[in-house]
Amino acid sequence: MEKPSRRTTIYDIAELAKASPSAVSSVLNGTWKKRRISAKLAERVMKLAEKQGYAVNAQASLLRREKSNVIGMIVPKYDNRYFGQIAERFEEMARDRGLFPVVTCTQRDPDLEFEAAKELVSWQADCVISTGATDPDRISAFCAAAGVQALNLDLPGKAAPSVVSDNFAGARTLTALILDRCNAEFGDVQPLRFVGGRLSDHNTAQRLKGFLQEHQARGIEVPETHILATGYSATKSATALADFRPQGPTGLFVNSTIALEGVVKWLGNLGAAGAQVRYGCFDWDPFGRFLPGNVGMVEQDVDEMMTRVLALVGETGQADAVIHVPCRLHVFGAA
Repeated sequence: MEKPSRRTTIYDIAELAKASPSAVSSVLNGTWKKRRISAKLAERVMKLAEKQGYAVNAQASLLRREKSNVIGMIVPKYDNRYFGQIAERFEEMARDRGLFPVVTCTQRDPDLEFEAAKELVSWQADCVISTGATDPDRISAFCAAAGVQALNLDLPGKAAPSVVSDNFAGARTLTALILDRCNAEFGDVQPLRFVGGRLSDHNTAQRLKGFLQEHQARGIEVPETHILATGYSATKSATALADFRPQGPTGLFVNSTIALEGVVKWLGNLGAAGAQVRYGCFDWDPFGRFLPGNVGMVEQDVDEMMTRVLALVGETGQADAVIHVPCRLHVFGAA
């Protein structure tokens, strides 16, 4: 049966949910817990609203009462220094601004991300920040319907303002460092290998673009077989390199400290051949400078990113605006 052409109303949702319109309104505007409406009913209403394509109108959004000063952040992982630092600095800097921060980790699962956003809205968060979200626009659309501000951090979206690292420029600078070091130490510049990340991921795509452009500027062609973007996994990175036995000087661009774990494991199995491998990592860990062969690391400026994104809280800006924050390059050893 075809859906009716008219827009779904709150009364339609109430009829489908077998609930009163006022109860449905409370669920949609985030005040249901204050009214002691059951979580089971709230979940049923939200699922029906999403399925029916219902959007809370501006008048309904005004039913949200005074500002809660709660600000939520969704993060994908805690398994590296970067996201851990983002979560920690978010809490510190939000409190400094008189806000109450709530952080939840969603394991890069788009459904968990959306559920987390719905829960934050139900707790009347004034703003939801999606960090590294796989589907930020879905979250932004839901927040907009509920009258809640949405912002993106680390990965951009098109339905809410975004603050991201300048992945392209940072990657090109790191690529130049690795190529220069290989040339200075071995006198032989060969195309580097790009290890880690996912090509469907915005940040990986931008880093690969910078990586390739720096090669192109030097007249160096990069074979497709040198692009080993097999995911954010130490095991996958080690597996991607497993059959590669360098026959001479070799350079690697490593796309995260997680992938770096796999690279270090691979290097450990090379024996003496590992002495001719030079690499750099687009990610930062202070212990990285002690790893043999590591010529540099790119550190994303978390403090500046947090300053920029928190400055957007409560402001009205262009939905698809993207702020690029420059990265820092840490150089190890002598050229």
